[in-house]
Amino acid sequence: MTDTTAAPYAANAHPTHRHDTTSTREIRWGIVGTGRIARRFAQGLACVPQARLAALWSRRAQPARAFAGEFGGSVCESFDALLGSGIDALYIATLQDSHADYAIAAMQAGLHVLCEKPACINGPQLERVLAAARASQRLFMEAMKPPFYPLYRKLREHLAVDPIGEVGLVRAGCSVPGVPADHPSLSFEHAGGALLDIGIYEMFLAVDWLGAPRDVQTFGRLGPTGVDTFASLNSQHARGGIAQLFCGLDLHGKGDALLMAKGGHVSLHEPWWNPSRATIRYADGRVVELDEPFEGGGLNYETAHFCELIRAGRLESPLMPHDMSRQMIAMADAARAALGLRFAGE
Repeated sequence: MTDTTAAPYAANAHPTHRHDTTSTREIRWGIVGTGRIARRFAQGLACVPQARLAALWSRRAQPARAFAGEFGGSVCESFDALLGSGIDALYIATLQDSHADYAIAAMQAGLHVLCEKPACINGPQLERVLAAARASQRLFMEAMKPPFYPLYRKLREHLAVDPIGEVGLVRAGCSVPGVPADHPSLSFEHAGGALLDIGIYEMFLAVDWLGAPRDVQTFGRLGPTGVDTFASLNSQHARGGIAQLFCGLDLHGKGDALLMAKGGHVSLHEPWWNPSRATIRYADGRVVELDEPFEGGGLNYETAHFCELIRAGRLESPLMPHDMSRQMIAMADAARAALGLRFAGE
């Protein structure tokens, strides 16, 4: 999808792997992890044609058995057993400190990988994962859901026909207070914090509409556990635009977003990362309301896209390309550096 407000993805190369594919073959999925996001994925998977949950593994056996009882699939005794269970693709639903290791092992075992955001905790780790994808000739995609929602795609289609001009400002943010002290979002050991748990969504929006970051200025604070509990970012981007972003775990903040151009502006109503409504206000006074409800919990759209890529023999998504993941994590790396936040091993 392209429009006058964002550069097309046509410049990205998407080679094919060497395996025969058919347009209707069933994609057998495995899941590592059985937490909240894994449940949402499994619920969405049930809405994806010619795809099913075949196997799963979690470090905790009892939750894994309960998960399989609700959503199907066989419970594997180990991660290695999951990799060898005959699945085609793996969804990584664990905490972000383990994403890279699971992804690399899965692709080396011949599986395609859809990895929950953030794909990795820093840029060098992401490069290791992408190198493994190239070496194994397997599809890897960060599971950044907004661009696959009907509303988001409808917005791009509308602006391609009735543009507001090139977007020059992206403003977005969300802050959620009252996070329990033992929640993974506050865990230094598991690379938590507002920037990677929440801010990565806002960074996607900035990169998607403005291009690669050129300069990132950050103010924020670290909490008692050592991770960032609030961050405010101002960034300049390749296409000349500016982004104003915030994310937090200790304040209450709205979850809407704004795209501004000379010919008008777009309001993505909260929660913008699960978008269903947008208002376009043109400089000539016209107002266009877009209302596109989503089904299946929302993760089904990115999963269906991923299945289509597998069947087509593609190794990279045109809607969520590897360079976009690189640019998002580059923003997070710069922001964490400004706050003095380094995780173990960095």
